[in-house]
Amino acid sequence: MNCKHYTDLISGEYKEKFENFKNLLLDYNNKFNLTAITDEKEVYIKHFLDSVAGESFFTQNASVVEIGSGGGFPSVPLKLVRDDLKFLLIESTGKKCGYLQTVVDKLNLKNVEVKNARAEDAAREVIYREKFDFAVARAVARLNTLCEYCLPFVKIGGKFIAYKGDAAEEIKEAANAIKILGGELERQEQYELPNGEKRTLIIIKKVAHTPRQYPRGQGKERKAPLI
Repeated sequence: MNCKHYTDLISGEYKEKFENFKNLLLDYNNKFNLTAITDEKEVYIKHFLDSVAGESFFTQNASVVEIGSGGGFPSVPLKLVRDDLKFLLIESTGKKCGYLQTVVDKLNLKNVEVKNARAEDAAREVIYREKFDFAVARAVARLNTLCEYCLPFVKIGGKFIAYKGDAAEEIKEAANAIKILGGELERQEQYELPNGEKRTLIIIKKVAHTPRQYPRGQGKERKAPLI
């Protein structure tokens, strides 16, 4: 994967948008502790560039649900370079939802909805369950837990894209969970950020319906992950 192309987008065509987003992120970070990364260069590399690195895997006009949106990664950077994408941002912390809504409003992002909910609850709602072309998550949980949170939202034929570092161990650990939840590992895309950090996109295709009992809720996804 050529990260230089995305570096050029962030510093060129979309520079002003990313500058505005950076200012909002750092301003609200003082209130809500959104990120431990506050150096501007690191924000651009570790948050912005890393987020847009997966851009080419999203089909045109796709509907995307993001689980555990937090500071808005990867959703907001993706939306800034791919205005055709439609997003539902699910975040369980109310204050962070307030920040995300401010970002949506200030940056004039269309077709982006913020929902204050736990993923395991939202996944049981008829309007969301197996309704999305893609689910995406970054820095939320280990892959087997993430699959239980995310795959119930994805329609058959859709995909779950997880942003990870060195993911070999997690992929092996999550193999059975992926199968149980109706997924199939499609590919791993490895890339390196300009600072030398190695990253992996894990792309899981939804090939069967997720059984109704998942996600299990009551914290079981984290406390007793599928193995």
